[in-house]
Amino acid sequence: MRPTSGLSYDNSRSTLLTRRGFLSSVVLMALVERLPAEDKPQRIVSTAPSITEALFALGLGDRVVGVSRFCNFPASAQKLPKVGTYLAPDAEAIARLVPDLVVLQRISSELTDRLTALHVRFIEVPHGTLNDVYTGVLLIAKAAGVPERANILIEGIQRQLTEIQEKSKGLPSPRVLAIVNHRPGMLAELTAVGPGNYLEELLEIAGGRNVLAQPGLPMYPRISLETVLRDDPDVILDLSGEQESEAERKAAEAQVLSLWGQQSQLTAVRRGRVIVGTSNALLVPGPRAPIAAQMLFDFMHSANSKGRAR
Repeated sequence: MRPTSGLSYDNSRSTLLTRRGFLSSVVLMALVERLPAEDKPQRIVSTAPSITEALFALGLGDRVVGVSRFCNFPASAQKLPKVGTYLAPDAEAIARLVPDLVVLQRISSELTDRLTALHVRFIEVPHGTLNDVYTGVLLIAKAAGVPERANILIEGIQRQLTEIQEKSKGLPSPRVLAIVNHRPGMLAELTAVGPGNYLEELLEIAGGRNVLAQPGLPMYPRISLETVLRDDPDVILDLSGEQESEAERKAAEAQVLSLWGQQSQLTAVRRGRVIVGTSNALLVPGPRAPIAAQMLFDFMHSANSKGRAR
């Protein structure tokens, strides 16, 4: 997507931030403006990391009274009461916090029935793509009574992403394989980044090409090591682990690099273009998208980059 004051480009990668994105942003803002105004909630519960990050980025952190078990950014969110996970929110734990707004990423009929019975107001926000990030920000800001903050935040994200994309113009466009999960200690049961999701969009913005951007594949396909060897990417981004301490990050990096190092027939391995991503900014679709895109840009376009994306 492009900022409202944005630029237009001719190359194919730019369409992500220009025509399609601009129209989507305009439509989303128009739709959200039609929603009925709500009283400003003062006790908000988040059920997913991306929601928590959006709430804090909108300046609503002081109203957040509960978060999911996996919400660890910003650091202050880690101290808040936990209400389960985004896949399995705990309705009773939510109700005990007496919220006046619960923001959900995924709604099940069982959960909505329980929240309704408990007289808890809730909204659902989408998840998975940059457009979903913008939609979520708009919906959250509207529900929280601060719709004007959404436009400011979204325009800032789009402006930074456009700047990164502009820097990538004219640079080589490496073929990238991004792995989000695999069996611990083995390069087996690999789950990779397929077409049409947040990480693929950031890769394109940063100037890369997803080797699995193939029609018909799911967003996160399961692949074999043989598929990796066949596709022989220029860059391998391994995001399979997320550790809390610096010591844990270094240990995980060494282990994963050792695993890939055994596959010396791969171009990325021979050229030292395997990176271990230990920052959850790369995995949480949210306001830190420009930070994640810059990490990807730095790795793909720096001659000396290898090892870890912090």
